[in-house]
Amino acid sequence: MAPQRQFLPLLLLLSLPAFFLYSHYHSSPHLSLSSHSLNPNPDLNLPSNLGPRLNSIPNLSNFSFILKVLTFDRLSSLSRCLRSLAAAHYGRDTVHLHIYVDHFRHADNVSELLDQKLDESRRILEFVDGFDWKYGQKVVHYRTGNVGLQAQWLEAWWPSSDHEFAFVVEDDLELSPLYYKFLKSLIQNYYYNSSNFSPSIYGASLQRPRFVPGKHGNKIHLDDGTQIFLYQLVGTWGQLLFPKPWKEFRLWYDIHKAKGIKPFLQGMVTTGWYKKLGERIWTPWFISFIHSRGYFNIYTNFLHERALSVSHRDAGVNYGKTAGPDSYLLDESSLDIELLEMQPLTKLKWYDFCFKEVVPGRVIKSFKELGSVLYSVQKQDTIIFVSLFGALERFIRNLLCHFESSNIQNYILIGPNSDFLLDLARRGHPVIDVDQFLSSIRAHKMKSLRDSDMEVKKDILVKAYVIQKSLESGFNSWVVDGNMLPLSSSPFLDTIDANYDFHAGKTPEILFVRSSSSSRKVWVDDFIHKVAGMVDSVMGRGKKFVYIVGELLKQEGMRIKWVDDEGSLSLRIDSRNANRTTMANGKKTVFWSPELGSDTIQKRLEEMDLWIIDSEDSCTAVVCHQS
Repeated sequence: MAPQRQFLPLLLLLSLPAFFLYSHYHSSPHLSLSSHSLNPNPDLNLPSNLGPRLNSIPNLSNFSFILKVLTFDRLSSLSRCLRSLAAAHYGRDTVHLHIYVDHFRHADNVSELLDQKLDESRRILEFVDGFDWKYGQKVVHYRTGNVGLQAQWLEAWWPSSDHEFAFVVEDDLELSPLYYKFLKSLIQNYYYNSSNFSPSIYGASLQRPRFVPGKHGNKIHLDDGTQIFLYQLVGTWGQLLFPKPWKEFRLWYDIHKAKGIKPFLQGMVTTGWYKKLGERIWTPWFISFIHSRGYFNIYTNFLHERALSVSHRDAGVNYGKTAGPDSYLLDESSLDIELLEMQPLTKLKWYDFCFKEVVPGRVIKSFKELGSVLYSVQKQDTIIFVSLFGALERFIRNLLCHFESSNIQNYILIGPNSDFLLDLARRGHPVIDVDQFLSSIRAHKMKSLRDSDMEVKKDILVKAYVIQKSLESGFNSWVVDGNMLPLSSSPFLDTIDANYDFHAGKTPEILFVRSSSSSRKVWVDDFIHKVAGMVDSVMGRGKKFVYIVGELLKQEGMRIKWVDDEGSLSLRIDSRNANRTTMANGKKTVFWSPELGSDTIQKRLEEMDLWIIDSEDSCTAVVCHQS
C-alpha cells in the first residue's frame, strides 16, 4: 500500500543521505496527556514502593502516622482539641501523639504576670501528662524558651522514612471522628497508588477552603459535585504533610534563611503578613517554596460549610480576640456523602494561588491530540506556538512569567523531549513533544538523523504541521521563537492587516497565518512536502522556517505582509551598554540572538526591567487576572 500523503515530507527527509539509524526513541519515559508522573526534584529519590497496586497500605510495619499538636497557653483549647482527637476512629492502627508546648516569653516576666504564666504552664503540663492516649506513644516536648509559631511548625517534624506522615494540628482545632479514616484512605489512593500518585502533591488540608492569597484573585467557586480538588495554598487548620516535600522544604528554608533571602512574593497577601509579623509566622516561607516548585495540596469541598477540621479561631497569634468556629464539623450524624470514595487524580481539578484552574500534564504527542488542546487554549480563535529550540531554560521561564503577567494564555510550547519540557507540562503549560509528535505522524516508522542540523529540521517541520492542524481546526496561528519577549498583552495584533492572510518577519522570525479558505487551500500535505524538500537547501545559510515558507507562498501566488525587519515592531538586544529602556517605548517585542551570550542578554533585560525571575528561575510575582 502506498504511504499516505501526510507522511510524504518525512519520507522525503528519510531519503536524504544525511540520515542515519539511531537507537529507538521509546526507551525514554513517556508522559501521557493526563499524567503527572515527572519527579520535579530529581535530587530527591521518590519512594521505592510507590507503585504497588494494592487496596490497602502495603507493609504496615513501615507505615507511620504521627499527630503533631502545637500548643502554647490555651488550656481549654488544647483540652477540646485532644479530646476530639481521642474520639476519632483509628481501628487497630497505631497513631502516635506528639505534643509541643511552647514556653511563655521571658519578656513577659514582670512580677505581677510571672506567677500567672508559671501557673498556666504548670496546668497545661499536668493536663497533657494525665491525658490518656491509647492508640500509640504519647510524647510531650516542653520548650525552655518561647520560639513562636514558626519554629513550632518547622521543628516539629523531620520524617524518619518515606512512609512516615505527620498531621499537624494547632490547639484551637476540633477534629471530626472521621478525620483519620479519610486521611488514611487519601494516603492509600494518592500516595501509594501508582496510577494516582503525583510528586507535585505535598499533602492534604482538612479545613474548609475560604482564602485566596493572590491579590485580585478569583473567588472560590466549586460545583456541588467537587468533593476533592487540588489547590496550591497550604492549610494550617489541620494539614497532612507528605515526607519528601516536607524534607525538601526544610532544606530549601535552611538555604534561604542562611543567605538572608526573604520569602517576598509580589502580588500575594501573605507577603504583607510577613512584612508585618516577620518570623512570628511560617506560611509565607512555605508559600514561596511551593511557588518555586509548582506543588499542590489536596482539599475537600463538603457542602453546607462543613469540614473534617474546624478552627475555633481562639485569641492568639492569628486573632486578637476569639472569632468562633469557621465551619461546621462533619461527623456521623451529618454524613450524607460517600466520604471514602475518591476520584482518580486525572478527574480532579487543580487551582493556583489566584484560584485559576491549572491543567497539568498536557504533553501533546500526536496530530490527533493537538486538536483537542487547540480548542482548550485558543483565545479569539488564535493560537501562539512558541518554539523552544535554541532557547535556554531560564529565558523560557522568564518568557512564561511575562505571559502570566500579561494574561497571555493561548499558547503552546514546542520542544524536544527533555526533563525541562516535562516540567513545564507538570506546571500546567501545554507542550508538544516534537520527537513523539513527528514519530506519530510517520506511524512510528521514521529513523532519525545524527547530523548537526537535525534539531533545526525538526523545528521547521513541526511548525509546518501545527499550522496545518490549526487551520483545519479553524484557528489563526502565530509562530514565534523563544528568544523574544512580548511588551504587551497583544504584541502583534496592531500589525495585522485584514487584506493579508500571511504576515511574516525575518528578524525576529515570526509568522502569522490567518484561518481562511485560501490559506487552508494552500497549506496542505503537498505544501508541507515542499517545506521538507527545501530544508537541506537552506541549511548553513542562516535561513530557516520563515524564509522557506515565504519562498513557497510566493510560488503559490500568495501575498505576504512583512511586518517587521528590526523596525517599528521589535527591538534587538545587543552588546552595547546603552540604556535601552527608552528605545523600547512603542515596541511590541524585544528579541536577541543566542550568540550574544546568556549573561549579556540577562543583563540587558535586567536594565530594561524585563527580567522577572529570581535565582531559582521562578516568577518574582504572582499576577492574578479575573477568570
